[in-house]
Amino acid sequence: MDDMMTITFLGTGTSQGIPVIGSDHPVCLSKDPKDKRLRVSVMVSWKDFNYVIDCGPDFRQQMLANPIEKLDGILFTHEHADHTAGIDDIRPFFFRQGDIPIYAHERVIASLKRRFDYIFADENRYPGAPAVQVVPVEKDRPFELGDIEIIPIEAFHNRLQVFGYRFGDFVYLTDVKRVEKDQLKKIKGAKVLVVNALRKEPHHSHFNLEEAIAFAQEVCAEKTYFTHISHVMGFHKEVEKELPKNIHLAYDNLQLKI
Repeated sequence: MDDMMTITFLGTGTSQGIPVIGSDHPVCLSKDPKDKRLRVSVMVSWKDFNYVIDCGPDFRQQMLANPIEKLDGILFTHEHADHTAGIDDIRPFFFRQGDIPIYAHERVIASLKRRFDYIFADENRYPGAPAVQVVPVEKDRPFELGDIEIIPIEAFHNRLQVFGYRFGDFVYLTDVKRVEKDQLKKIKGAKVLVVNALRKEPHHSHFNLEEAIAFAQEVCAEKTYFTHISHVMGFHKEVEKELPKNIHLAYDNLQLKI
């Protein structure tokens, strides 16, 4: 991989986003753009390839803010709505390109088929509906995207299995509470790690800030960025000052070069 890879944070917020509808929490009222977070998603681009990890309800807005000519595919971490509810908005890409490849665990594909049956219909398709090309992802089976190998990383969101993904020197994990040692080996040596850090208080299915820092220090990537951040974490500028060297809060529309 001689070519530079660009990582674009499309969204860095938790399931409600920031500001939360109707909230008078100080972070929700903040004027700092870094305190405004759409639902979590990231775009990985290299050469002429563009892949998005997760396609939440803010996907349209995210693509307008970070326009691309083509979308080569979507990788899903798991089936929760804040990671999948924007799939209908792939339509403009579908109209230009045809079926859009999606990569996900079989369980996630089954969930999408139930919730968005018209996208997966073989017969009597609605003329304006998008269509996808389904590629199942399995725990210990890397796959090719463009000209690089993608390594799935299994983790657990409380008891729900989720997938993270390694693209060369970049690892993306979200909605994680536990990673087994055999999967941790797949992460070691990465230059950039992205992982969820929901808030400072403990949570049953997400790393809190303390757990995310400990995980980052165990992985020991050159740089770590936290995502899937709740308003109760605090103001971006204040939390950023508390973090160890080489660990940062991500923010919407941040771009990294690897």
